[in-house]
Amino acid sequence: MTVHSNHKDDFDKAPRSSYFHLPPLDVSVAFPQATPGSTFPPCTSDYFLFDDLLTPEEQAVRLRVRECMEKEVAPIMTKYWEKAEFPFEVVPKLSALRVAGGTIKGYGCPGHSIIGNAIATAEVARVDASCSTFILVHSSLAMLTIALCGSEEQKQKYLPSLAQFKTIACWALTEPDYGSDASALKTTATKVKGGWILEGQKRWIGNSTFADVLVIFARNTTTNEINGYIVKKDAPGLTVTKIENKIGLRIVQNGDILLQKVFVPDEDRIPGVNSFHDTNKVLAVSRVMVAWQPIGISMGVYDMCHRYLKERKQFGAPLAAFQLNQQKLVQMLGNVQAMFLVGWRLCKLYESGKMTPGQASLGKSWITLRARETVSLGRELLGGNGILADFLVAKAFCDLEPIYTYEGTYDINSLVTGREITGLSSLRPPTLSKRSRL
Repeated sequence: MTVHSNHKDDFDKAPRSSYFHLPPLDVSVAFPQATPGSTFPPCTSDYFLFDDLLTPEEQAVRLRVRECMEKEVAPIMTKYWEKAEFPFEVVPKLSALRVAGGTIKGYGCPGHSIIGNAIATAEVARVDASCSTFILVHSSLAMLTIALCGSEEQKQKYLPSLAQFKTIACWALTEPDYGSDASALKTTATKVKGGWILEGQKRWIGNSTFADVLVIFARNTTTNEINGYIVKKDAPGLTVTKIENKIGLRIVQNGDILLQKVFVPDEDRIPGVNSFHDTNKVLAVSRVMVAWQPIGISMGVYDMCHRYLKERKQFGAPLAAFQLNQQKLVQMLGNVQAMFLVGWRLCKLYESGKMTPGQASLGKSWITLRARETVSLGRELLGGNGILADFLVAKAFCDLEPIYTYEGTYDINSLVTGREITGLSSLRPPTLSKRSRL
């Protein structure tokens, strides 16, 4: 039986008061008791004065990035996050910071120390995690692959423009069927006269919907090894579509990449990528940088909660005056201090050539776990406003979830460390025996 109703149409046509369909009040008007995140709070999370561990050059990088992010980026990010759109207007501002290329020396890149690069990553993530992911994909994955594994001609051709954000890059390893098991990827590269033919799919590739340069990993059909290729946007046979409906890092434009007989000339085959092992040169650095994202996120959440608790009053007193709130705030602060120290030590180990894959994995997994706890406490402290992106914490709460997963899930990173400390791999389940144990 079908029931027809014109109730909605009648409701739409009925005369109503003038306040219907008005835009929402600005949050500073609707909730004047606390300052929203568009006016970013000062940094109050360096309780153990870690700034003293930084060189003057690293301190200058921190201040430069912090000032830009607080004044130029913080006021506009919530609207883009809500719409899941990329804020192209901030790209010139990020370019002026000279952070793209990070530790790469020459080719127009800044040549920062590993700690200077980490501090810049944290300061961007402190205000907006999506912005830091955009930079990390572009810089610590795509640019670094070209810098570490590319030919001299490729470095000169691509890096100067990428360092100025005149062109944007993405890095495509993950596939629909292969995430944690990325070394088993199925995208193929077949040698033909003058180049290669790429066939396959990639998924979850940040920046891919607007990238000018796509670093693609595919399996050489002759050697069966993983090789790297540079693909230009608009290459015939290349299709990129946006992944919709994400709950975190909504500003990051993750895409599905479809490669249908995409031709790549020989000069765009990355000569230093001849096996999956070669990707670890890049992943070792990027995993350290990714570990600094949750450090920055936690710093921002703590700073926001610290200000909010002092401004917001209930029962005739600031929320900061209540014992339970102070305990949570101190727990968050302690987490930030410990996370910073682990991240700093990782950088020092890498700098000295002593860092192992297990150490990088433990750093990333443990830091993201502590950050999850930190932002959860922040969500509690803000009460109802803890679910509003306007006060940063809700946005950070959601943005941390994909960071907890990418660059190796918590579980996979734990198993990488476990393999290193025991000498026994548990990454692949044992083959089932054909004979019954009975």
